Amino acid sequence: MAWFRSLIRVSGIKPRNRAPNPFSLASLASLSTEATNKYSGLGPTVPAEKPRVVVVGSGWAACRLMKALDTNLYDVVCVSPRNHMVFTPLLASTCVGTLEFRSVAEPISRIQPAISREPGSYFFLANCTGIDGDNHSVHCETATDGPDTLDPWKFKIAYDKLVIALGAQPLTFGIQGVKEHAIFLREVYHAQEIRRKLLLNLMLSDVPGISEEEKSRLLHCVVVGGGPTGVEFSGELSDFITKDVRQTHAHVKDYIRVTLIEANEILSSFDDRLRHYATKQLTKSGVRLVRGIVKDVKAQKLVLNDGTEVPYGLLVWSTGVGPSPLVNSMELPKSPGGRIGVDEWLHVPSMQDVFAIGDCSGFLESTGKPTLPALAQVAERQGKYLSHLLNRIGKAGGGHANGANGMELGDPFVYKHLGSMATIGRYKALVDLRQSKEAKGLSMAGFVSWFIWRSAYLTRVLSWRNRFYVAINWLTTFVFGRDISRI
Repeated sequence: MAWFRSLIRVSGIKPRNRAPNPFSLASLASLSTEATNKYSGLGPTVPAEKPRVVVVGSGWAACRLMKALDTNLYDVVCVSPRNHMVFTPLLASTCVGTLEFRSVAEPISRIQPAISREPGSYFFLANCTGIDGDNHSVHCETATDGPDTLDPWKFKIAYDKLVIALGAQPLTFGIQGVKEHAIFLREVYHAQEIRRKLLLNLMLSDVPGISEEEKSRLLHCVVVGGGPTGVEFSGELSDFITKDVRQTHAHVKDYIRVTLIEANEILSSFDDRLRHYATKQLTKSGVRLVRGIVKDVKAQKLVLNDGTEVPYGLLVWSTGVGPSPLVNSMELPKSPGGRIGVDEWLHVPSMQDVFAIGDCSGFLESTGKPTLPALAQVAERQGKYLSHLLNRIGKAGGGHANGANGMELGDPFVYKHLGSMATIGRYKALVDLRQSKEAKGLSMAGFVSWFIWRSAYLTRVLSWRNRFYVAINWLTTFVFGRDISRI
């Protein structure tokens, strides 16, 4: 054990008296103050540097733009409170364990590797708090997670080209209690909260002494909103109840139920025949469809406009989206619906070198074009178009601030609807490939549509890594059932 005796001798050596550490707490504090004054953000680029494109957001539009942006022409800086993109069409599947959460989250650094490799490209976990168009800068504040974390750090980023892709926020229509008691379904943490709440209610309802009335309330899952997200979540939930809950929670299997509340018709953008098919299949799988308008939401029940009270244990709110508070506060021309107004090239006319894409933008009335729906395919196509436009501007030497003045931008953005798809559970789905409700085209429902739905979304997942995750999760669920662990 010679090595052990040597270790003892080394550990027994007394340290020599050393000079005072120049990096003491006091000196670090002064350095921090000095660094704050000197490095309070990213300053303007110089002609010898690559121009900088600042992208605000990390949704479908922003990520599709960054993926196709030529990093030989531009430095890319992304500002967002999340460091990943959410593949929203499959988000409902994560709530009940059909898919794992990481299968629908794609890191920004994988979408655009230059952000983690190139010296002038960055990702900042922060919120945009304002835009100074006169000085070509974006005001930011670091995103914090709760009161026990660091205080928000404010900084500025100078841009040569700015792309606003802030997305949208769920609509509550001013109904009292929605934000306090309902759970939305737009982010991964929303799906995690739904899953934890659902499994908690299942276990609590099995505790001795729980009354029949309370057990029925705990196991009543209410979904408000009959769009694709609400219908898909209801279908996934009914599958979960039929195939998994009835086997693993036999004592309460007859109490759990799902109610879908919609003011008008479910899946209003789909063909009438498909809507009737969806209604029939959802009802057959145990989903109760209620037509009504929510008037008030309380801690354990909601009230409809006709006075009907609906007790619930889990309330999921999916009634569409609207402009975020930051978009509402911007003093910019707005499109119908309050979105940031853009022209045919997705440029904000009142601000030089500023573009807006995704759910936060809409065509100005002066363009004569209708406001496009808040769909993933719209945002993705806008991101792809704008990346090609910015690449063309960069190759023509107009990448720096004010460098594209008077430059010919080429063909304007034109959107063609590729169709809509939605799963309704029980290995059935809807596929509507018409460009509009009035147009003719292919529309189908059933098992073949479900296979098309899964195949299409599997190919649309951004990376091969996540495609592998999704395929393995689907196979595992099919063979072994869904995981019901509450982690």
